[in-house]
Amino acid sequence: MTQAAPEPAGDAEARDLIIHRVLKAPRSALWRAWTDPELLRQWWCPKPWTTEVKAFDLQPGGAFHTLMRGPDGGISDNPGSFLEVVPQSRLVFTSMLTAGWRPNTPWLGFTAIITMADEGAGSRYTARVMHPDEATRDRHEKMGFFDGWNTVITQLEEFAVSLS
Repeated sequence: MTQAAPEPAGDAEARDLIIHRVLKAPRSALWRAWTDPELLRQWWCPKPWTTEVKAFDLQPGGAFHTLMRGPDGGISDNPGSFLEVVPQSRLVFTSMLTAGWRPNTPWLGFTAIITMADEGAGSRYTARVMHPDEATRDRHEKMGFFDGWNTVITQLEEFAVSLS
């Protein structure tokens, strides 16, 4: 049996889109906003879009499926699954698998790692979104990744502050 050589870390990281921010909200409030489906739907996509949480099973292999609706009738259906859940600090989810580790062929394949850590009176929040190749990363970036994800992170921050 042959084994593939491990991919150099620099090559893999070149396919990532990363946002680092310090948010004014405490980590416990960010975690609550992320892990309660009723709360998640209130900040998850850029307004005036709305979110329906179709499935949310917060455990490795559990479903994470949101449906976003735009004011013009646009729809973005996003089935996926959680890969890792570390309470109060780390969530990993992917569009590449659905519940029960079932393979998926998404319109945009990625795995996201969300980390939260205390920093001063707030929290260091990092969103690392990994893509299978540079073309997918570039497509995601051109779709407005930084504007869209930063808008949602700001909405999360404002919402989490209201929870604390």
